[in-house]
Amino acid sequence: MSPLLVLTPLAIERFAVRAKLRGAEVVRTGMGRTQSLRAAATLAKDRPATAVAVAGVCGSLDARYVPGDVIVASELRGGSRVRVLESAKPLARAVESLGLRVHIGPLLSVDRLHGPSERPALAATGALAVDMESAWLGELAESLPFAVLRVVSDGPGHELWSPRIVVNGVRALRTLRAAAPALLTWAHSLEAHS
Repeated sequence: MSPLLVLTPLAIERFAVRAKLRGAEVVRTGMGRTQSLRAAATLAKDRPATAVAVAGVCGSLDARYVPGDVIVASELRGGSRVRVLESAKPLARAVESLGLRVHIGPLLSVDRLHGPSERPALAATGALAVDMESAWLGELAESLPFAVLRVVSDGPGHELWSPRIVVNGVRALRTLRAAAPALLTWAHSLEAHS
């Protein structure tokens, strides 16, 4: 049994973190709700672990969070569910110890990409950022320690459909790679407390 299973929706996210997560199993799950639910169901049977984390990029809902900022989810919101994550503070401390800028707060998982005009309604939920997978991937870890580490790639003033997304995306993936060891630190801290 692997002590840590790290789920990355996109292949490029998996590539970014895999080398920094020696000893953990890193699995690409696919993008969006449907693929996330399918992956969660399959992985629950095939890949037991003692802790599960999601790592990837996200879209900011507030101009204060810019490309390259790390978002550690304190709770996941998706569909009608809200799940509080006890992992937020220890994981954020591990990220901070790497010298990275980190924010703790709610993360909203949505069914589709949303444009800039829809952002105010999403921000009104109180979420810091949005993704398309974490809430559904969390179903894999209902009874396990679960953490979500996302890095902002786009948001207000840094739109997804802008040519700058290439530069911002590279910045986000570099930060994701740099932040990945914090997931191991978090997982090892769980072993120390068990």
